[in-house]
Amino acid sequence: MRLGINLGYWGAGMDGDNLTVAREADRLGYDVCWAAEAYGSDAPTVLSWVAAQTERIDVGSAIMQIPARQPAMTAMTAATLDSLSGGRFRLGLGVSGPQVSEGWYGVKFDKPLSRTREYVEIVRKAMSRQRLTHDGEHWTLPLPGGPGKPIKLTVHPQREHIPLYIAAIGPKNLEQTGEIADGALLIFPSAEHLEETAIRPLRAGREKAGKTMEGFDVCPTVPIALGDDVTALADVFRPYTALYVGGMGSRKQNFYNQLARRMGYEKEAAEIQDRYLDGDKDGAAAAVPHALIDSTTLLGSVERIADGMRAYADAGVTTLTLAPAGFTLDERLAALRAGTEALEHAGLA
Repeated sequence: MRLGINLGYWGAGMDGDNLTVAREADRLGYDVCWAAEAYGSDAPTVLSWVAAQTERIDVGSAIMQIPARQPAMTAMTAATLDSLSGGRFRLGLGVSGPQVSEGWYGVKFDKPLSRTREYVEIVRKAMSRQRLTHDGEHWTLPLPGGPGKPIKLTVHPQREHIPLYIAAIGPKNLEQTGEIADGALLIFPSAEHLEETAIRPLRAGREKAGKTMEGFDVCPTVPIALGDDVTALADVFRPYTALYVGGMGSRKQNFYNQLARRMGYEKEAAEIQDRYLDGDKDGAAAAVPHALIDSTTLLGSVERIADGMRAYADAGVTTLTLAPAGFTLDERLAALRAGTEALEHAGLA
């Protein structure tokens, strides 16, 4: 099992430290450094900054949002980053959510599965440097009846095939991801429940495409924190978990809330959402079960973290992306180093 690191969003108060963390991950032999975007920092700018100041580690978007860019623009960005980084770029895509898609980008959040499938088809075709034509439900290239003509990408990516990942949570999206992508970006993964919540639909998608799970990258992001008091460490993540389970979406459409329910926390997920959407964020955080946090993070001693890593590897994870937690740079670096130590301790290095 390989290790990755997720820097999250630039502008979250740790900008001065993030480059140091990325460089240390590069030195320690981490496989990939991911950066996120929502409605603040964009992923490609951060990744180009990191790639320019590291040597070996891959850089990946987790994610570049589909409603933010036309697919041909995404192909241009991917090809450029891959070329500039010497073949170290991984393209992670996702539809975001209805609030961001419609509120920030002005793009209707409808038919996310067919939109993703078409988007991937166009991006792959453009990156392969074929003349770009497409006749679909969401995009038509070139536009009919006008001056547009089929054009091919002028930039030569460093590699013929840039790895393409999709952020997926729901069963149908996971199945399609297994069918059309090279890897899946997962969030809030519980090793105990990973087979039914992710691996099974991914495998079904691979089989639909006539493929196996061999070579497919199952890549969840897991917060990691080093310390003796597991309960106190878990409490640090209560607001984070409450935000996603309670506040990322509406009562009708919250993918993270639905995931918590599929992991057996139906009553708790409902309470967290009710409290959060009613404005009681502290109450929502207090309602998050310790077991939910503990099963979706790596907390405690190196030995305890190593046990968690073994469980993830046994469940089918191939790249474990760590989000090192800490109130100071030294604490984040200590968590990062604990990751490699735990991987060796678990016999997975």
